[in-house]
Amino acid sequence: MSKTGTSNKIRVGIVGANPDRGWASHAHVPALKALPAYEVTAVSTTRRASADEAARRFGVPHAFDRAEALIEHPDVDLVVVSVRAPLHAGIVRAAYAAKKHVFCEWPLGISLDETADLARRAESAGVRTFVGVQRRFAPGVRYLRDLLAEGYIGKLRSVTLHVSVPHLGPRVPEALAYTTDAKNGANALSIMVAHYLDTVLAAVGDVKSLSAVVARQFDQATILETGETLPITVPDQVRIHGTLQNGAVLSAHIEVGKRNGGEIWATFTGTEGDLRWSHDFTVSGARGDGQPLEPLQIPERYRSPAQGDLNDDAYQTAHLYTALAKDLAEGTEVVPTFREAWKLYRLLDGVATSSATGQRFESKA
Repeated sequence: MSKTGTSNKIRVGIVGANPDRGWASHAHVPALKALPAYEVTAVSTTRRASADEAARRFGVPHAFDRAEALIEHPDVDLVVVSVRAPLHAGIVRAAYAAKKHVFCEWPLGISLDETADLARRAESAGVRTFVGVQRRFAPGVRYLRDLLAEGYIGKLRSVTLHVSVPHLGPRVPEALAYTTDAKNGANALSIMVAHYLDTVLAAVGDVKSLSAVVARQFDQATILETGETLPITVPDQVRIHGTLQNGAVLSAHIEVGKRNGGEIWATFTGTEGDLRWSHDFTVSGARGDGQPLEPLQIPERYRSPAQGDLNDDAYQTAHLYTALAKDLAEGTEVVPTFREAWKLYRLLDGVATSSATGQRFESKA
């Protein structure tokens, strides 16, 4: 990868590096600071004061109140887009124009058409692209994927995914008020279903066909800080029943706005045994008949880099960035590209279309 300076590190500029909140300060910055292959050289926010504070707090030399200034700076090799979904496309296109590699958080675009356009433009721009589906890089997910490939449970018969969480419901913080409006492209289907379905499919392979129910049961949301109410035009429940390309049966239920007893887990049933990952992506399993699922120790080779003081989200993101550095150095494509993001969005569109029409979605993947 070409550089304008003398450093061998990948020089990163983070758009949306709010020093007090947001995914950049929670996951990107800690992950990058923990990895010797990277150097965060620039940050930008929409206000000069917060950009300067982010640079001071994170120990970064350059601060900007315009994304374009960060993107065009010669000390930036990789642009990280960590802002609200409706703003992704404009920043990504600016990175293309500057011939900078770009890593965008999921969702890449706010619609299938926008995602497709960004994926197509990436190829003509001649830059490397990466999308932030970091959960598939959790050590437990990669370990489970290998257990399945090695035949730990024999032939895979079924996969069941269950996600029920309190957020994105009828009570939201002001910072997430935009998620109540369908036109902003950030909701239970485009975020929760995408992230967790991607995590499962990274381990078991592609969907062949499915039928789905996408429902909206909340009519309005209350902003926690102000008490203001807003109409909700996005779904909060998604149920999927389908088959995988390998013949296994898929069942998934994703719901947001859960008041109590939220859970995240997935089970994998095979001809010779069973596997399960939990909300923290620890893995349990058993083989034979009538056996309890027992925790399986994740081998150390899956834990490099070490977690140290990183929170779980930053730790998964660090594993993604480790793979990204390898992709840039060796020309591999371990981290999903914008073309893979387009493929995932086609699946989400199929889920929505199946629910709207009552017809089964057949994947062309």
